[in-house]
Amino acid sequence: MTAKLKFKITIDILLTVLLPVLMAYALTGQKVHEWIGAVMFAAFIIHNVLNANWYLNLFRGKYTPQRILQTAINLMVFVSMIGLMISGIIMSRYVFSFLPINGSASFARELHMMSAYWGFVLMSLHLGMHGNMIKGIVSKSSGIQSGSRPYKAVLSLMEITISYYGLYAFIKNDITSYMFLKNIFVFFDPNQPVILFFAEYIAMMMLFACVAYYFSMLLQIYTRKKHQKRYK
Repeated sequence: MTAKLKFKITIDILLTVLLPVLMAYALTGQKVHEWIGAVMFAAFIIHNVLNANWYLNLFRGKYTPQRILQTAINLMVFVSMIGLMISGIIMSRYVFSFLPINGSASFARELHMMSAYWGFVLMSLHLGMHGNMIKGIVSKSSGIQSGSRPYKAVLSLMEITISYYGLYAFIKNDITSYMFLKNIFVFFDPNQPVILFFAEYIAMMMLFACVAYYFSMLLQIYTRKKHQKRYK
């Protein structure tokens, strides 16, 4: 593994770890939330610079159904991050308070909420689109054969269990009401243990990652069969 690849993986891990932490605004408070957000924006910029070839090749090559899906998710992630950056700077009381930027606080709040929850879902989907790469890295670092039956059985059981819990958490926390601004105030249960809060958000990440991963696999199978029929 090259140094550049290790660095890219480190940045990707950082983005993944920071995502549920940023959703815990009620736990961290605004100052910590802003600094973590600034770190995530910096990591996001580095991530995009390291993957600049993806943007350069946008108008090259054939667009298969899987590539269309991946491109749509990536571009929507980019838009949500821009929305978070703009609204975050407008509302900043600490990190970007020195900037002479004025804007509507109510608009910034709504934009930030919508961008945050859509971004959470989209970034989880983005993670799932790279499922094979993630499985390969985990398998290589752990020394476990990814093709072995016990490994596949345990992994499938974990995916199903966590995804079901993620679906429960998604419905319980009424995430869609924040995504579509039906509710502009996030409900936080002060009696809920911190570990349970993070367990719910990590499970939701797993849910959407699995949805993207397996839907992407179905698109690959569809494209392969279509290609085979064409050349029969």
